[in-house]
Amino acid sequence: MVRIGVIGAMQEEVSALISQMKDKEEYTIAGMTFCKGSLWNQDAVVVKSGVGKVNIGICTQLMITVFSVDFVINTGVAGGLYKDINVGDIVISSDALQHDLDCTAHDFKKGEIPGMETSVFKADPELVDLAKEACELVNPEISCYVGRVVTGDQFIGVSEKKKELVELFDAYCVEMEGGAMAQVAWLNKVPFVIVRAITDRADDTAAVDYNTFVQQAIVHTVKLLAAMFLKLGR
Repeated sequence: MVRIGVIGAMQEEVSALISQMKDKEEYTIAGMTFCKGSLWNQDAVVVKSGVGKVNIGICTQLMITVFSVDFVINTGVAGGLYKDINVGDIVISSDALQHDLDCTAHDFKKGEIPGMETSVFKADPELVDLAKEACELVNPEISCYVGRVVTGDQFIGVSEKKKELVELFDAYCVEMEGGAMAQVAWLNKVPFVIVRAITDRADDTAAVDYNTFVQQAIVHTVKLLAAMFLKLGR
């Protein structure tokens, strides 16, 4: 049986998962509480990483080194960038990168990491397909997209910045952790996928929309993960 690592940045993104775990054991490392047990009949570790790239980077490495997970899933919410995406829809990562990494003064492209083989980290195709199938099964009332996730240590709530991210990176959604998890997973040769529910359009209305729709969006990701876990058990 594989062991699945699930990481969410905020408590509300993981509490519904942790409450459904059986035979739960808790381990606190680096200020993060890792909950290990059986989740929907799968061996799993679920943790709240905290917000931002550093937190999830540390968290992902601990998942891999300490808990020996076979793959990692980042679940949570995001701002929609792709023109057809509505609040409540879900984006599953085709790949991920960090939009706020800027070494353009040294002739690198925005988002490019000096000295690394790649700066765009591809999600595992089988996990992507599995997540999409699960979403379409249990969330028929919303749309599910596979596309690029861009990550930075900032909440995007300005229309001009949204336009820049779309033009530079052809991104589908923007958030604050997934690209960093993707980099750590890639370095460790561990498969990953990012699953993000859209709370806002990452424009001038983003802050208001986020607070209004965050709980509704998380319901969709929890249903998706439950269906995904069940499919893994077959």
